[in-house]
Amino acid sequence: MIIQYPENLLAEVRQRVAGRNLAGFTPGQGKLKPDLMLVGEAPGRHEEVHNIPFSGASGKELMKMLATIGYDRDSVYITSVVRQRPYSIKEVVDKKTGAKVTKKPNRTPTKKEVLAFANLFDWELAQVQPKIIVPLGNTALQRLLGPQANIGKLHGRLLDQPIQHAKKDGSGYELATTNSLLVPMYHPAAVLYSRKLEPTILRDWQRLGEFIQNTN
Repeated sequence: MIIQYPENLLAEVRQRVAGRNLAGFTPGQGKLKPDLMLVGEAPGRHEEVHNIPFSGASGKELMKMLATIGYDRDSVYITSVVRQRPYSIKEVVDKKTGAKVTKKPNRTPTKKEVLAFANLFDWELAQVQPKIIVPLGNTALQRLLGPQANIGKLHGRLLDQPIQHAKKDGSGYELATTNSLLVPMYHPAAVLYSRKLEPTILRDWQRLGEFIQNTN
């Protein structure tokens, strides 16, 4: 299913990101109360066009990893900490025509952009109620655990600890009073940039499969 966000939270996001280089809006989707909630960074160009989270090249890698532990898109919930595509603006010269062309490549969302979506994300997490949250990459991991968290150190580990929630006044985050289960993973795009990571990522997913069996 595609989740329907409350209008007051959408209005808050629109107000807080006004004037920023963000495009489209890709809602989270999938199964409610799933074993896994996969949390990415932000939509890319493919997601902006098709409105399906993780539907581009890195999404194909993610589906391959999910399949290794017996899951697919319909049996998990997929979202990201920012729901619009962050882009930069670059002037380049077309090699064929020599004309200047404006391009809008993807970029990493800023901490302020992540915070702008924080109340929306907290609401979404409360609706989904996953057994295990799987942050994919540092942006998602740090939104949940703070700026000191590092995917290189925590990938493939089962963590049982409080996560960050947005303060109601929008000024930052505070830790929840209860624990959540998390298994941080490398972002699937990491494999596209460095194939040597693939064995490590495969091992991490196998461990995740074992964690799920032990929690069921």
